[in-house]
Amino acid sequence: MAAITRLRLLHHSSPTLKPSLLLSKCPHSPSHSFNTNLRRKFSATPLCSNSVSTHQSSSSADGSGGSIVGDLLDYLNESWTHFHATAEAKRQLIAAGFHLLNENDEWDLKPGGRYFFTRNMSCLVAFAIGEKYAVGNGFHVIAAHTDSPCLKLKPKSASSKSGYLMVNVQTYGGGLWHTWFDRDLSVAGRVIVRGSDGSFMHKLVKVKRPLLRIPTLAIHLDRTVNKDGFKPNLETHLIPLLSTKLEETLESKEKSTASSLKPAHHPLLMQALSDELNCGIHDIVSVELNICDTQPGCLGGGNDEFIFSGRLDNLASSYCALRALIDSCKLASDLSSEHAIRMVALFDNEEVGSDSVQGAGAPTMFQAMRRIVSCLVNEYVGEGAFERAIRHSFLVSADMAHGVHPNFMDKHEEHHRPEMQKGLVIKHNANQRYATSGVTAFLFKEVGKIHNLPTQEFVVRNDMGCGSTIGPILASGVGIRTVDCGIAQLSMHSVREICGKEDIDIAYKHFKAFYQTFSSIDRKLKVDF
Repeated sequence: MAAITRLRLLHHSSPTLKPSLLLSKCPHSPSHSFNTNLRRKFSATPLCSNSVSTHQSSSSADGSGGSIVGDLLDYLNESWTHFHATAEAKRQLIAAGFHLLNENDEWDLKPGGRYFFTRNMSCLVAFAIGEKYAVGNGFHVIAAHTDSPCLKLKPKSASSKSGYLMVNVQTYGGGLWHTWFDRDLSVAGRVIVRGSDGSFMHKLVKVKRPLLRIPTLAIHLDRTVNKDGFKPNLETHLIPLLSTKLEETLESKEKSTASSLKPAHHPLLMQALSDELNCGIHDIVSVELNICDTQPGCLGGGNDEFIFSGRLDNLASSYCALRALIDSCKLASDLSSEHAIRMVALFDNEEVGSDSVQGAGAPTMFQAMRRIVSCLVNEYVGEGAFERAIRHSFLVSADMAHGVHPNFMDKHEEHHRPEMQKGLVIKHNANQRYATSGVTAFLFKEVGKIHNLPTQEFVVRNDMGCGSTIGPILASGVGIRTVDCGIAQLSMHSVREICGKEDIDIAYKHFKAFYQTFSSIDRKLKVDF
């Protein structure tokens, strides 16, 4: 018990955990010998780190077939919000030698170059130009999204009830909201801070200690909950507690009377933010905060074969795509024979329909493609350079897939039950909820076949509704060939999700193989000729 207490104290007092502490922290990891081996393997990298990862030499960064699971855990634990996920992707791209562009500036691009830009610090597009690229050649793209269902602070979050300070929230996306009860929660996101010179700075913030909690009602006061189900009212029952309400001092009462405006957020919450940012409370002029679970992602299961974490949907896909792009053009020779442009696009707001300036519904990716083509035109090349490039292009829409639940097998069509550890799931839907066609499925499966990587197929039951992805949105935007795929997972949209450890490495290898070999495979298939 003393050891457990020490671990908890370390978790709350130190922003960076040693791998041994993090891996042993998960209460569902009985396999001590496996964790010991894993600690040796990942000893160079703290899995909850703000520093540049030194783990790449021991992972699959060199293409030797190692695992990227440790790096994924690091990414998940850093990326509490879509803002942090984008910032961490930015950091890794810069460390890998990619050049940061600004959408407001004129671009100067060269074959063999590697570039990226961000929008709203929640959307990112990165690309590497093949040295043999000729105008009209295609883009090979993997697209995913950075956002996950969560709770967000309302513009005016301060409230109090029955002697408690409460924080009013709004629901974002289609979350399993009952899973947010009785969790150790905190806040993270972005703020605008006023500088001493009168300028304004965009900063990310993360309060790592448990700050909030949404308690469930005692069974004695809700006797039928186990029979009738837990059905909280999302407006009145889903309000986190911040603290007990302290009696106001005479001085604070006088200040309150003197002020005609009630603060939008509790001063106690604002103090926590100012402590993290090392600035005055009144210097914080705007906040955009998510409620986040403080428990770190970890390995779990009897053989440590699972990843237990929040935000797997869809940061697992985002990270596999990001690493595949970085590692596919790591060496100077990697782009020497490439005729296409390799690209990753990570969008925001997929969970709420993608209709935003930073979502897949905006023309962000296609505007970037058009600009890239324009930059690389050195002489007259005939009409329709961009349109021809799109027709040569291929998009992989990567979003997590519904693995078959062993306790609810009848929710899946009998012959399409994706399993964990069995490879990427290719998603089909005759009503175009997914953008996969027979041609695009064949091409993507052929990539896996050549590299001995398994794939699975999924189609929803006819008597059930089907979700969708950014695939159809992007495919219909300009007519780019698209396949929808994903990593099988359970507990989708829960505060704590599950996926298979092996599937992470399979997805990474499949995405990397896509970048490296798709051009040669695509040339062998003729359709509209």
